[in-house]
Amino acid sequence: MDGGFSRRWLIKGGLVVAASPLLAPTAPALPWPEAEDIVARTKRPVFPDRTFSMLDFGAKGDGKTDDTAAIRRAIDTASARGGGHVVVPKGTFVTGAVYLKSNVDLHLVAGAVLAFGSDASKFPNVLTRYEGIECVNRSPMIYAYKESNIAVTGKGTLDAAGTASWNKGKDREYLESLVAKGIPAEKRIIPGSGHAMRSTFVEPYSCDTVLIEGITLKNPMFWQLHPTLCRNVTIDGVRTDASTAHSNTDACDPESCDHVVIVNSRLGAHDDNIALKAGRDADGRRIGVPCQNIVVANCVMDGNWGAITCGSEQTGGIRNVYAHKLTVTGETKYGLYVKSNTLRGGFTENVNLHGVSGTFARSVVYVLPDYNGQTGAYVPRFGPFTVSDSVSTECGQAAFDVRGLPGSHVRGLRVSDCRFDGVANTENTLKHVDDLRFENTTINGDPV
Repeated sequence: MDGGFSRRWLIKGGLVVAASPLLAPTAPALPWPEAEDIVARTKRPVFPDRTFSMLDFGAKGDGKTDDTAAIRRAIDTASARGGGHVVVPKGTFVTGAVYLKSNVDLHLVAGAVLAFGSDASKFPNVLTRYEGIECVNRSPMIYAYKESNIAVTGKGTLDAAGTASWNKGKDREYLESLVAKGIPAEKRIIPGSGHAMRSTFVEPYSCDTVLIEGITLKNPMFWQLHPTLCRNVTIDGVRTDASTAHSNTDACDPESCDHVVIVNSRLGAHDDNIALKAGRDADGRRIGVPCQNIVVANCVMDGNWGAITCGSEQTGGIRNVYAHKLTVTGETKYGLYVKSNTLRGGFTENVNLHGVSGTFARSVVYVLPDYNGQTGAYVPRFGPFTVSDSVSTECGQAAFDVRGLPGSHVRGLRVSDCRFDGVANTENTLKHVDDLRFENTTINGDPV
């Protein structure tokens, strides 16, 4: 098996504690050949048929014993022996940061909980990105750096409630001041600086061939799934719990990643559902890596901002995004939300939505070129965008609020075979938009 997967896998892939993925017999074809190609080329990890129980390494799972060292021993041993499945059995395992190593699948059975704790010293400093800027901060709950063929799978739960005592702060301005002084990323050390910035939940950094499947995330303090500078990322059947989410807890933030497939998931958040990122301002230009070749399919969106959001940290650019069969629920404001400004720059291009349905608290598509009123010398580039075969039952503002800049028009907006009902304002805002086409589309029953 070469690690690739076909479209048949798309709608219900799975991983048993063995070597092979399960392929489901039913999967709707994606409406774009380019998206099919992304899925086919996105490698999925494969592991040796070996298991390592945490209990054999001294873990207790009694909800009070610190199992950090035992979990580390299990993962280190599995990696040293060529890889396999480190099994978290039923129970509550109190732990600090978990560091994943190459060829290891961390598999949580049903009823297993990794409860991340209140001792900040158990979350050592690592290289990370905070809102698009590289720095050294306390480790995410699950972290990997320059590893390959890794996974977190199973029906268990990751719970970050215990980190609330230390996992707080949002002093990005301090970090920006370090960038302005030319201080390199490895010396932008946040702990001990007198400033505080939160750590993300699950963050593979500069990794290749990553699978996150089946698990539930609860009580996040910041961005939940944050693959950064990774290739070949698959997120399948994951649930993020909107009812326990704190402010600014995007469900999934692929940042400067290439070939990402997100399927079969219920993405709850107190912010964006999926937010594609590519670095921020000067530090984003220094790294200069786009987020590209993204497929999202068969997901329920239960956050309160964008179902698919691009930016505002889009300095390295975002392109080739395909979203199919999304059900938008609750107070989600936008189906597609694209935001940047002339300080951020960058681009968001070739973004495509098909088969999106549900309620939109504001608009189906919102493109904002002057986000937060910040200005600079880096003009963002937007479009083309397509929306097809999509419907709304409620839209709290206009269906479309799409604006380019006088010197940087949106390079295409095409809407076809759509029906938007329950729209509060039937007057769309469409400014500095080239190649604008509405075909077989109605708003409150009237053709556009």
